[in-house]
Amino acid sequence: MVLFLFLLVAGIALIAIGAGVDGMLYLLSAGVLLLIVDLLYLAARSLWRSPRRPVR
Repeated sequence: MVLFLFLLVAGIALIAIGAGVDGMLYLLSAGVLLLIVDLLYLAARSLWRSPRRPVR
């Protein structure tokens, strides 16, 4: 979960810097790409998670 939050914050920061500074379109695109990878990581983690067994 820490990795997910770190990637989320890094992606948002890159998007903000890329949108705010003129000529930094590559940072904006890197931030969007990082957010897409972050969402794919979250989806893969939730799909690969083994079902919880009830406590006996």
